[in-house]
Amino acid sequence: MKKTTRLREMISSKNPDFIMEAHNGLSAKIVEEAGFKGIWASGLSISASLGVRDNNEASWTQVLDVLEFMSDATSIPILLDGDTGYGNFNNARRLVKKLEQRNIAGVCIEDKLFPKTNSFINGESQPLADVEEFCGKIKAMKDTQQDDDFVVVTRVEAFIAGWGLNEALRRAEAYRQAGADAILIHSKRSDITEIEAFMKEWNGRHPVVIVPTKYYATPTHRFHELGVNLVIWANHNVRASIDAMKKISRQIYQEKSLIGVEGNVATVDEIFRLQGVEELQAAEKKYLPSKKVPGDH
Repeated sequence: MKKTTRLREMISSKNPDFIMEAHNGLSAKIVEEAGFKGIWASGLSISASLGVRDNNEASWTQVLDVLEFMSDATSIPILLDGDTGYGNFNNARRLVKKLEQRNIAGVCIEDKLFPKTNSFINGESQPLADVEEFCGKIKAMKDTQQDDDFVVVTRVEAFIAGWGLNEALRRAEAYRQAGADAILIHSKRSDITEIEAFMKEWNGRHPVVIVPTKYYATPTHRFHELGVNLVIWANHNVRASIDAMKKISRQIYQEKSLIGVEGNVATVDEIFRLQGVEELQAAEKKYLPSKKVPGDH
């Protein structure tokens, strides 16, 4: 089954499916090996891994380069956190074209202005996109895709901006009618009250995606009760790697030795395994000429 088809089935699932954040080829491969059926290519995590802010400081072509490695390293669908689509409708439809060329299964765009700022930084001071303009962007993206199963998810930021439930519903319905394949309703509250209110009024009219980064203490079965279709664990691999790298770097610096850390990190052989060294060795035997012993004729 195509990656796009598999992602489309996930966003239509009656039981919530779960996808996990990755930010490069290595982390994407680890996510697949962990058992996840899909990958969230997080804008926050990719920008952080490049050492820049989540403000479109990494260009969209630089993000594409990362995605290409992620796609090549894995066999499960990838949903890109595409920020605002990196510009207007023309930028967004070109993005779709380039994502399809790299076998990316879908993209999520949010109704803020380019360049965007992360939703958890002064969210209420961030202006939202004009609804009509954003709907035009959705239509342009859907008209551009060549694969009917390519997924366009639209992220509603009304709660983040403090504009309330009615505005969230108004925008979500407009995006649904414009052709979006699913609605991502975002909230920065530590409880799930905004999501609950939206889901009650939304009443299952279209697939819904959530990102429980802030309301992480909510029992997962509650998402199922509310009728959520897809849950994104959005940034935990990059956060875990930061924690691990800080600890190991500090320890090696202080101890000026590797004796105390060697047993607490992955082996070099594990890196080779994740890189697929065995496949290359087998290919070398198949395609390279056999080595001759000196003196042989």
